[in-house]
Amino acid sequence: MRKILLKIGLNIIAVLPLAVVQVIGAFLGMLAYVGSKQYRSLFRPQYEAVIRMHKLPLKLWPAVRASGMLFSDSLWIWRNPQKALTSVEVQNWDVVETAIKEGHGLVMLTPHLGGFEIIPRVLAQHFPATILYRPSRQEWLNEVVEQGRAYPNMHFVPTNLNGVRQMTRALTRGEAIGILPDQVPSGGEGVWVPFFGKPAYTTPLPARLANRNNTPVVMFTAKRKALGKGWLMQATRLNRLPEDPALAATELNIAIENAVLVAPEQFIWSYNRYKHPAGAELPPNRK
Repeated sequence: MRKILLKIGLNIIAVLPLAVVQVIGAFLGMLAYVGSKQYRSLFRPQYEAVIRMHKLPLKLWPAVRASGMLFSDSLWIWRNPQKALTSVEVQNWDVVETAIKEGHGLVMLTPHLGGFEIIPRVLAQHFPATILYRPSRQEWLNEVVEQGRAYPNMHFVPTNLNGVRQMTRALTRGEAIGILPDQVPSGGEGVWVPFFGKPAYTTPLPARLANRNNTPVVMFTAKRKALGKGWLMQATRLNRLPEDPALAATELNIAIENAVLVAPEQFIWSYNRYKHPAGAELPPNRK
């Protein structure tokens, strides 16, 4: 039943204008914040800590609304990929072209910010992209998500050894791979390094994959513009990441922080970036 209802919801979203979908998303974001103590306990401390650290103006309710828009944007992009592509303004594309012409593939990093789901679709217009994703534990939801994300020239692989092997082969072919670098990896697959001043379990996988074949690493953001006006996509090439996993993850988190600060209200503050995954060693402040 839940699968059927979700598919009906996606079909409804498909025929609505982006502005209406974003308004609905904003309402749902406020509803989640007001109605869930757990949601608030994750969202507000993480958001406010970064705002204080960087002495930025506090925009709690715009951030709450934007959290709902992050999900509604994603759903709308899934169902309207061609419309979405006409709604994205791409800057710094020369960074991407230069990187891919080097012939070693491209490591594409896309934090959960704004309309992040549009980024691999933009790249897929030019070359194949293999995207690493974490399957849902609920099979019905995983099926719906996979169908929604499906797009020509985009190949999704799970976060396991087979998925990493497929990404390695894609880089060998000179193609792009995509990783969500702000997700907490499984225990044993990450290292504890600072993220906005607090220890966060972080994957060094992008550095490991990139350094095998001197592959360029590019951080992408898709900042949401005014209501219904689409997104501004920007690309920043990172310096070669260190071989040492802790140093590489530290530099990676600095790059993610810089990406988040492009539009801090549009980041996924409801996600527990500082959780301790099962099987991981204790963070430094708890040893």
